[in-house]
Amino acid sequence: MWSQLLTWSGREFGHLPWRKNRTLYRTLVSEIMLQQTTVSTVLQHYERFLVRFPDLQSLAKASEEELLVAWKGLGYYRRAKNLKKIAETIARDWDGKFPEQGVDLQMISGIGPYTSNALIAIGMDRPALAVDANLERVLARLHGLKTAKGPRLQKQILQLFLENKIVPERHMSFRALNEALMDLGRTICQANRVACEICPMKKSCIAHKQGKALAYPAGGDTPAKKAIEHELSLLRVIVGKPERLQAYQKEKGEWLEGQWELPTFVIETDDEKFKQYPALTKKIDVSELPTVKTGITKYSIVNYILKLSAEEWKTWKFTRETTWRDGTSAESNLSTASQKCLKKI
Repeated sequence: MWSQLLTWSGREFGHLPWRKNRTLYRTLVSEIMLQQTTVSTVLQHYERFLVRFPDLQSLAKASEEELLVAWKGLGYYRRAKNLKKIAETIARDWDGKFPEQGVDLQMISGIGPYTSNALIAIGMDRPALAVDANLERVLARLHGLKTAKGPRLQKQILQLFLENKIVPERHMSFRALNEALMDLGRTICQANRVACEICPMKKSCIAHKQGKALAYPAGGDTPAKKAIEHELSLLRVIVGKPERLQAYQKEKGEWLEGQWELPTFVIETDDEKFKQYPALTKKIDVSELPTVKTGITKYSIVNYILKLSAEEWKTWKFTRETTWRDGTSAESNLSTASQKCLKKI
């Protein structure tokens, strides 16, 4: 049954760029990018990122701004910073060579059990199982595992793997196995939708035989999606034109650290502790201004957009130092909210 799965995966997804010209560095980059991001999105950025940072040493030496510009469009910028820290650590402490043992890999800040196993299984093609949500779900259905999804189920899967009960054919390519299971969970064996009739594993799947594919894995300790807790109204000020406008760089501890943003003021919020932007003190009627809706963490945001000339801006008091930047350049690293405001005008 496993050979059918591997054949299907190779035929359907062997073209993915991170499955060609493999190195441990390229595997690391792809695995970090694919965390919390769809394959289609990563396809738009993976090769471009590698042109800019073709190896571990070039990434380790990059400035944070260079890194964030290259990562633009992938979101979750903390992943980019973790990736750079990993590169710096391996370059400094391991003479630029990836450790080969899981225990050593996990000593590197930014590499946890999943990434460690992915590097071993996919990067090195050695026995390991990179258990993400896809593998957890697929293997629970294949083997009819009744443990609730979460750490306990993942631990059970890894223990069964060590006992040769999950994948008895130990001679197979573990790289191909892990990728095939990921492919299956991403496309056919999804969390809320299954296509068992075209699944290459249907003859061996216990959940399918029971007619209860969606019942596995049982609901567990997955945290609920964070609800919106606060409403926020902001004034975004566009000084100049998109090709040359005033912006400031977000500092450590702020939202979108390292990115650039339009001068921003708080018009109104129901969160008394909110300190991301200064309060608007000028008396302005915002009711006729164009707006853009955005959101971040627990905030639902209405952004009001005000255009000013450079002379008009001089009369405003903004607590941060701004500078002229090209808001249309790929290197501008302008925040998504700021970009949406520019498109609105």
